[in-house]
Parts: sequence; structure tokens; C-alpha cells
Amino acid sequence: MEHIALYRKYRPKTFDEVIGQEHITKTLQNQIMNGQVGHAYLFTGTRGTGKTSVAKIFARAVNCLNPVHGSACGECENCKRLQQENDINIIEMDAASNNKVDDIRNIREKVRFAPVGAKYKVYIVDEVHMLTDSAFNALLKTLEEPPAHVIFILATTEVHKLPQTILSRCVRFDFRLVSVDELSKHLAKIFDKEKISYDEESLKIIASAGEGSVRDTLSIADSIASYCQGNITKEKTLQVLGTTDYDLIINFFDKINEKDVGGVLGLIDEIEKEGKNLAVFAKDLSKHSRNLLVCKSCKNAEEILNLTDDVLEMYKTQAEKFEEKDLIRYMQVFSSAESELRYTLSVRLLLETTCLTAMLGLDAKKN
Repeated sequence: MEHIALYRKYRPKTFDEVIGQEHITKTLQNQIMNGQVGHAYLFTGTRGTGKTSVAKIFARAVNCLNPVHGSACGECENCKRLQQENDINIIEMDAASNNKVDDIRNIREKVRFAPVGAKYKVYIVDEVHMLTDSAFNALLKTLEEPPAHVIFILATTEVHKLPQTILSRCVRFDFRLVSVDELSKHLAKIFDKEKISYDEESLKIIASAGEGSVRDTLSIADSIASYCQGNITKEKTLQVLGTTDYDLIINFFDKINEKDVGGVLGLIDEIEKEGKNLAVFAKDLSKHSRNLLVCKSCKNAEEILNLTDDVLEMYKTQAEKFEEKDLIRYMQVFSSAESELRYTLSVRLLLETTCLTAMLGLDAKKN
């Protein structure tokens, strides 16, 4: 049986299945219910946040014969036909490979023809920022005076590259990064359906690694599920991701606080021998500095960090050992090292130098 990637298998098919974008889905549903559908939309946001998925859901909803609260009913003739990927009334175009003026002129010729057995023809133009200047000019004319039966949905990750003339003619929706909590709940539902066992910590680790992208999170989850063979644990998750265990990184920061040079160098040696990526470790150090700063300075640290209770308690305890100004400096030092480590020939030496410099800086400020 062919394996289907999780991000494809669980791609949302209705507005209710979209996570983290209620400010967008609710608005679109209201427009459909009130008969206030626009002729051009701009969906912008980070990769994997649902731009193309919502565009397809919206395209089906506006063509539904019996919409339910602004969503497609899924049962009428139009809904059944539009569920097919090759329906002629929903046209998807990748502007990264079709970015010339002739490609847009081809669209301008075809928009004149009425939809076949549907209310609207919906053009979904992905990565629209890749269009050439002349292609944008050709598109502008169509956006200014579109036929009543045509809706354009432009999707982009780099909205700053679009001309103002295009922006001013579209209803803009900004897709947000999805929170770790929402991603964790989404993963739990999927793992339950797939009959994959897991623990709470592994969910949060995978969700954090996805960095707000649903697609990235599910891709990571797919790899980990394959490695763990249906039994996902914290240890195996950390092993696949190459990230650092909470206990180890807390121990590492204790060594920094104690100015234990030998202890820091010994832990770096241990991490390298385990085969962990030292650039990823530097990123973990920067993130841990930020987490400690949140614990020390924010009253709602548990809401911001979204960690398990026992890990959060360890963070809060360690945060009391540091001053805010030092944690801010650690964030800067380790985040700078993260990018440098990708290009240096001596990764371990640079990381050791970075850590010792941070410790000496702490000494210099206290003496």
C-alpha cells in the first residue's frame, strides 16, 4: 500500500479543519453567507500556514449550491465535482515557473469564458511575487476590470515584493504562524487516528521544531513516526531531530553560571561524540537563554513557553541564578555563533570559544 505523507493525507478540506487561522476563515465564511465575495484576494504568510489550502476550500465554498454557515456542504453536485483535482473551474498556477507576461496574457484570454457548471472560475496564483514586472502589469489590467464570474486568489510568502498597484486591488489576509499548543493538539489527533503512541513531551518537541508551520511540523512528525515505528518517545524524537535534551542543556547552563571551564568543555566533547550537530546545539543555547529570560521577566511564562510542568519548574529555578542583562547577552552571543558555525572549518573550536567568551564576559562585568 502506497504511503501518503501526513501533510498530504491531513490537508484541510473544510474551513473547520484549518488550524490557527480563525481570523481568516471566519471572515471568508461571513463574506459567503452575506453575498459579499470579492474579486481578488491576497493570501500572505510563512510557508506551511495554509494559504493554498484555504484558497482551495474557499474556491469550493463559493461554488457550493447549498453552503452551510459559509462552508461547502460537500454533498451537492458542484461540491462533488470540485473535489476532483483537475476541475476546469479551479485553476492553479505556479508563478515561480509561469512568471512571464505571456502566461498572464493566456489567463486574460481565458477569463472571458464563463465557468462550466459552477458559479465562479477561481484562479489560484501561488508564489505570485515571482512574476516579472511586465507580467504584473498584464495582471493589473485583469484585476481592475475582472468579469463577474472570476475570482483571483494570489498567494505569496514575500508580500513586500508585490507592486503597490496589485496590493491596492486585493483583499489582504495575513496568515499567522501556528502556536506550539495548537500544533501539539493537531499532532495528537493525527497520531490517535494513525494509532501511533506518543508522550506529551514528544508532541511539544515536534511542534516546536515545526516553528509555526503546519506542513513542516507534519513532515517532521512523519520522519519521527517512521523511525519510532509507531511508538514515539521523547528520547527518540530528540535523537532524530538532533536537538538537545532539557536535562543536558540545563546542566550546561549550570556550568556556565558556575564558570566551570572544564565542565563546559567536557559537555561539548560529550555532545560531539553523540553525533549531535553543534550548530543546532548553539541554536538550542540561544533558545534556552530566551526561555530563561521569559521565566525571569514574564508573569505568564507558562503560556508563552508552553512547556510541561516539570520542565517549566526546572527553567524557573535556573532562571533565578542569572541576571536579565546576562541572559540577553547570551541570546546575542549564541545566535551569532549559530550562523557562523555553518561556515567555519573548526566547528568545535568556535563553539568552545563562544561559550568561554560568554563566561569571561560574565566575570568581567562582576569584577
